[in-house]
Amino acid sequence: MIQAITATNLTAYISTEDNRIETAISSILKNTQIRHLVKFINDMDGSIDYCYPSETINNRYTEMNFTYNANSEGFDFYDAEINLLPAGHWKYEVYEVTWIGSVVVASGTAPATEIDILPVDDDNGVVQGLVTKGILNLTEKTGTEQVQYNQHESTEGTNYVYYGQ
Repeated sequence: MIQAITATNLTAYISTEDNRIETAISSILKNTQIRHLVKFINDMDGSIDYCYPSETINNRYTEMNFTYNANSEGFDFYDAEINLLPAGHWKYEVYEVTWIGSVVVASGTAPATEIDILPVDDDNGVVQGLVTKGILNLTEKTGTEQVQYNQHESTEGTNYVYYGQ
């Protein structure tokens, strides 16, 4: 489970190497030919957000860094930018994407979703498959909770409801 706070940057350490699909890529080249596409699914409304984090693949895990962008319409998920709202539980799925040639994580060279298929080219990424999934617990920053309470004045008389007479 990943713990995060809304409107902040996020760093996650996710186990991806034990389920790596493209094992033909040597451990020396894995940081230059493999990237991960992360799919976030909101449990409350079913909304979906994708992101390619800036990452470092280590021997047993991958360090993924996501940058918060306050502009909910103008963030670039190819450039590790996210804007996850509302707070609550989000599911995440991590997909392995590989390149044969040079890695350019941008529109047209990196798949936008897990089912996106690009034209065959060494410089285009290919989604190999799902390597891990889990839950992101996204909490509100202190003082920005979405729940609001209204205080009403107490009644002057009684609150009895008479019936049946």
